[in-house]
Amino acid sequence: MIILTKFSNRTIIARINFNMEDRYRMTSIKTAAKNKKQFILRCAVLCAGLAFMALGVAFSIKANLGVSPISSVPYITAYLSGLSTGTTTFIMNCLFVVIQILILRKHYDKFQLLQIPASLIFGALIDLFEFIIKDLGYSNYLNQWVYCVLGILFLAFGVSLEVAAGLITNAGEGIVLAICQVAPVKFGNMKVVFDVTLMCITIAISLIALHKLQGVREGTIAAAVCVGFITKLFARILKPLKERVADATRA
Repeated sequence: MIILTKFSNRTIIARINFNMEDRYRMTSIKTAAKNKKQFILRCAVLCAGLAFMALGVAFSIKANLGVSPISSVPYITAYLSGLSTGTTTFIMNCLFVVIQILILRKHYDKFQLLQIPASLIFGALIDLFEFIIKDLGYSNYLNQWVYCVLGILFLAFGVSLEVAAGLITNAGEGIVLAICQVAPVKFGNMKVVFDVTLMCITIAISLIALHKLQGVREGTIAAAVCVGFITKLFARILKPLKERVADATRA
C-alpha cells in the first residue's frame, strides 16, 4: 500500500508497505543537509542493500532458470547485444528516471536523482559478482535451484536493507510510485502490472530474436512470488537497524 502526502509543499514522502507491517519514510533534501550523520548511515545501508541485490541478480543469472521480473529486460538485452548485464541495467534505470521526471514534471523530487549514481553502483556490482562466481558450475537441475534460491534470498535481503535505509527507491519502483501519484491506482496492483509488462517485453524480444524463451522461466515466477514474502521476514530482523537509522536523525 502507498500513502502519498506532501512534505513542505514540495517533497513527496512515500510510505511503502510491501505487504508487511514495517514501513519506512524516505528522507528529504533538507533532512539530508541538516543530518549528515544520518545521511552517511543511510548511504552505507543503501550500498549494502545494492550489493546484496546485485549478488542476488548474479546468482539468478548463474542458475539459468530465469531472472526476476525487474532484471528480465536488462538480461535479455545484454544477452543479445553483448553488453554486460550491469551496463544494460544501468541504461534501463536511467530511462526509468527520465520517465519518472516526465510523469511528475515539477513535482519530481530532485533528491531522487540519486537513483542514477545508485544504479551505476548497482550495475557495476552485478558485473563484479558475475565475474566472481563465473567459475561456479552445476551438474543437475537441483544445483540450478540452489543458485536460484540463493539469488532470491540475497535479493530479498538487499531489498530489506534498501527499505531500512529509507533514502531512495530503486528506479523501477520509482516509476510505479510516480504513476500512483498521478493516477488513482494502488501500488500493489500497479507493481504487478509493471512486472508483468517487463516479463512480456522480455518474452517478446526473446521469441522474436531467438525463437525461444530466454530469461523468463520458473525461476522468474519463484522470484516474483517469494521475494516480497521473504523481504517481510528480513524486515523484522532488520528492525533494530531501521531504528538506529531513525535515531541518527535525532542525534
